[in-house]
Amino acid sequence: MTRNKAEARTVRLPDGTELPAIGQGTWYMGESIHQRDNEVRALQSGLALGMTLIDTAEMYADGRAEEVTGEAIKGRRDEAFIVSKVYPHHAGRKHMQTACENSLKRLNTDRIDLYLLHWRGHIPLEETVQELERLKKSGKILRWGVSNLDTEDMEELWGIHGGEQCAANQVLYHAASRGIEHDLLPWQRERRIPVMAYCPLAQGGRLRRDLLEHPVIRDIASARSVRPAQIALSWVIRDGDVLAIPKAVQPDHVADNAAAMDIVLTAEELERINEAFPAPGRKVPLDMV
Repeated sequence: MTRNKAEARTVRLPDGTELPAIGQGTWYMGESIHQRDNEVRALQSGLALGMTLIDTAEMYADGRAEEVTGEAIKGRRDEAFIVSKVYPHHAGRKHMQTACENSLKRLNTDRIDLYLLHWRGHIPLEETVQELERLKKSGKILRWGVSNLDTEDMEELWGIHGGEQCAANQVLYHAASRGIEHDLLPWQRERRIPVMAYCPLAQGGRLRRDLLEHPVIRDIASARSVRPAQIALSWVIRDGDVLAIPKAVQPDHVADNAAAMDIVLTAEELERINEAFPAPGRKVPLDMV
């Protein structure tokens, strides 16, 4: 299967960088030595299919997911846009520089394209921003952002000197979890800060079944001769300012994820999905896993 990368849907970062609307997640990668070769090949296949953004974190498998990512991009670093994340307890003056350097070693690269605060901890955001800006000035990271921050946190971040340099906010988002649409997503849209949607196919259990086995999702997929997961991914990226980072290891799943970028849902299909999975009419807590 081949795709024309030039036709791929993209999302623009505040600095103008264009990223594929669907990238690759690595959560749970690196946990089994027996799966390592398959995981490396999956990421490499995704790169070839235009999913050049690879999202990882120092937390995932205690850094081994970063090692898998580093192996996958060996000899082709310039093809990839690497996102990694720092633990909240490493996000201050005492530990962030070392944490970033350790991630760079595991990734076997000299820079991280986008470095995120994984979630908010006890270290003040002002101190975290200062350290992120230090890393950016040193060239070890090219941009920084956050993850799992709700509207109130983003407002606080925006009021900090340098906080407006935030390039993205990675949060949980899929059709069965639409809480960010009430105020967080509009707030970010006003400031042109894109959302990175993790768990865009729902993270296991009941919600995943509710989403991918829902009659509306299945009917739309059947009518288009595609898989329900591809419809769910196309829904997440429908507006052009949200990108999805599903994780896949099986070759057919990797190819399906990439092909979902070519699926543009019709107004009628979107309305059917909206009726099946209505957005909340009030503020709800930010979903996290």
